[in-house]
Amino acid sequence: MNLSELLNSLSVIQVAGNFSDSDVTSIEYDSRKVSRNSLFVAIKGFTVDGHKFIPDVLNRGAIGVVLENDSGLPDELFGHSGAAKILVNNSRVALAELSHYFFGSPSDKINLIGITGTNGKTTVSYFVKNIFETAGRKTGLTGTIANYIGDKKIDSKLTTPESSDLNELLKEMYDEGCEDVVMEVSSHSLALKRVYGLKYNYALFTNLTAEHLDFHHDFENYLNAKKILFDTLSAESIAIVNADDPYSERIISDCSAKIFKYGSSSDAGFKILDIRYDMNGTSFTINYNDNVYPVETTLIGEFNAYNACAAFAVSKLNGLPDEKIVEGIKTTPQVPGRFEVISGGIKKVIIDYSHTPDSLKQALKAIRALNKNNSKVITVFGCGGNRDKLKRQEMGRIATEMSDEVIITSDNPRDENPFEIIEEIKKGISKKNYKAIENREEAIKASIEESDDNTIILIAGKGHEDYQEVKGVRTHFSDKEVAEKYLRI
Repeated sequence: MNLSELLNSLSVIQVAGNFSDSDVTSIEYDSRKVSRNSLFVAIKGFTVDGHKFIPDVLNRGAIGVVLENDSGLPDELFGHSGAAKILVNNSRVALAELSHYFFGSPSDKINLIGITGTNGKTTVSYFVKNIFETAGRKTGLTGTIANYIGDKKIDSKLTTPESSDLNELLKEMYDEGCEDVVMEVSSHSLALKRVYGLKYNYALFTNLTAEHLDFHHDFENYLNAKKILFDTLSAESIAIVNADDPYSERIISDCSAKIFKYGSSSDAGFKILDIRYDMNGTSFTINYNDNVYPVETTLIGEFNAYNACAAFAVSKLNGLPDEKIVEGIKTTPQVPGRFEVISGGIKKVIIDYSHTPDSLKQALKAIRALNKNNSKVITVFGCGGNRDKLKRQEMGRIATEMSDEVIITSDNPRDENPFEIIEEIKKGISKKNYKAIENREEAIKASIEESDDNTIILIAGKGHEDYQEVKGVRTHFSDKEVAEKYLRI
């Protein structure tokens, strides 16, 4: 695709330098990936500004550079390098527009289902993918744990990839026969324009509680980021929201799409009734259009009834057969690190990705409901470094108030001192039922080896993650593997 054709997809302020109408070989935002005839888009990142690397990409043979800040970068620099200087208002929007066009507008060719919310995105996406494939439809998935093209797994570093990576992935999914794609849509991706310009046929909202305030600064900004997905839906699209969440009405307040609701509230079109769960799974019924659908899943907890109902709604509105929807929910496998139960003798360990106050509260609430024998409950958790500090005290309070014992430990301290994070967590605690063991493996070991028989142990925070990040270095660490080691499974 030649450069002039690509630039027709952009709102350009100015083109200077040396314009060559050769074919563009790739679109890059990482200067290290630039090669001859690449088009480089300079993006201001969290810690690094891509504009700094423009001289380097010119030396690498870039055909042009898209930038939003041209101070200190004279036109002559580009002209001498034989490259075009393309000035735009917003580099992130430009990257999304260029990528959409360069990869053949893949979201226009597929049935794209976007799922957003604080909790439940991953589980709902797994339910939807399994239902669609049970109905015989090859389905793509992009999300926190991994990306999938049918059965082919592709490792995932971001919940929602950068716009150029995302459009390339959607094209690959389409080329390999995926007519349907399920996508976790993070608040970061919405605020940072990673999903800008994508055509969503369906958008689903699970719930909203405080999260990522280190990035969004306050809850209002966080809510408005989530709202972007629904504000940009066309009148032909469908929005599905949790009727029981207090923020649903604000999320859809400017939405042009047709709206459906699920939940236990009276105004829910897909109404959840009679939720029951134990260590073997969850059962409930859904009432829709005066028809009653008995539903079962091996996933545990009231929140998984909501997740399954959300997936039921998406699938039903897509016209899938009722029996395939119910079968797909029933056969959806355990989602890694999402209330994942590991039994070792007469002790049970639950691995859960609960890393926010509300998700931790919901996990412990589920354990309380399951704990028919009044067994001791021990929670092992920490809080990540370089992330929202406001939640640390609240998570300390919830853990100690809803558990018999708590072990506070490290959870990806990143660039922060792990002992200082632990001290901040302790500030929210008024009870004396906790201790701190900074080493996460030692904390898990103590919870298992020093606890009574029949104890239920919640290891919260990391879920599916298989690393511990300290001072920019990631080393292999899996809560599940460590728990199995000391349970001697």
